[in-house]
Amino acid sequence: MDDFEDWFDRGVTDGLPVVPPTRERVERMLAGTRRDRGELAGEMPPNYGRATVERVAVNAVMAGCRPEYLPVVLAAVQAACDPAFALHGMSTSTHFSAPLIVINGPIRTRIGVNCSFGVFGPGYRANATIGRALRLAMINVGGAKPGERPPCPPSAIRAATPIVSANTRSRALGPRSRWSAASKPDAVRSRCSRVRRRTGSPDHASRSARALAGSLGWSMAGLWNIKHFPLYSHTMLVVGPEHARTFADDGWSKDDLKRHLYETVRVPYRTLLPDSDNGEGTNLRFAKGPEPAPDTLVPKFPSIAELHVVVAGEPLDASPWPYSGWLGTKNGSSPVTVAVDDGL
Repeated sequence: MDDFEDWFDRGVTDGLPVVPPTRERVERMLAGTRRDRGELAGEMPPNYGRATVERVAVNAVMAGCRPEYLPVVLAAVQAACDPAFALHGMSTSTHFSAPLIVINGPIRTRIGVNCSFGVFGPGYRANATIGRALRLAMINVGGAKPGERPPCPPSAIRAATPIVSANTRSRALGPRSRWSAASKPDAVRSRCSRVRRRTGSPDHASRSARALAGSLGWSMAGLWNIKHFPLYSHTMLVVGPEHARTFADDGWSKDDLKRHLYETVRVPYRTLLPDSDNGEGTNLRFAKGPEPAPDTLVPKFPSIAELHVVVAGEPLDASPWPYSGWLGTKNGSSPVTVAVDDGL
């Protein structure tokens, strides 16, 4: 029996070959954390399997992780298993979705996470295998296997979203604390938002923070659908270092950018109603209370708190990446942040 084929036959892969999790490899992986192998990182939906440290380590081996990645994988699993994250819905939804991870703090440099050139591309082991380890844990511990419907206890049904994330670089604007993440503690930040669309919005011409914010904001108006005002979810905007410098040079913080996007990207309610050219329409049609007046300006983003900005990418990158989420309402997901315990 071919060792690699055997794992396909067992149904424990993500469709690609995995590293056979021999006892020796799992022990080496466990050396990457001080946590006990039997400690519970969480109960992973949809089957609520027990994600012990050892089981997470097995999946980290299969994904191709190095032992020093294990604390980050454990933090990601813990965040995903938090009830506020509502992983059950993401794992069982008929909509397409994928988890992403935001890794913040000095640990990024220590384990070789790419936060710069080709940040969303291939070629970096840490970026590729940490996310894959989470996916394998979802399959092998949580039971989220394609084409299979797991048991669905009524008390567990929640509209969930995956981790929206990216890798933020600390040296993008080192001296400017409002745009640099260097001062923040190591953490895996789980942004509860299912990725609906990821399209670059290049802007090489704007030279002021206000002009750039308008350019980026209105390019995000079509997320989900051009008539979906406000969005149903949290939204993350990945800003490249070049654009981050433009904002910082004008004295804008991330909060200033978020506030401007929320207050500026608005359209009249009447333009959001379904018509012969677009059958979709604003969710405000179904809200309780009186219908808004036709000329009432409706914001694209439901609140400032549901906008998230991170800095990542090439030093001269002028193409931000917006990620809209899925169901950030009270019935969906909430952001979860878990500290990385790598103090060996």
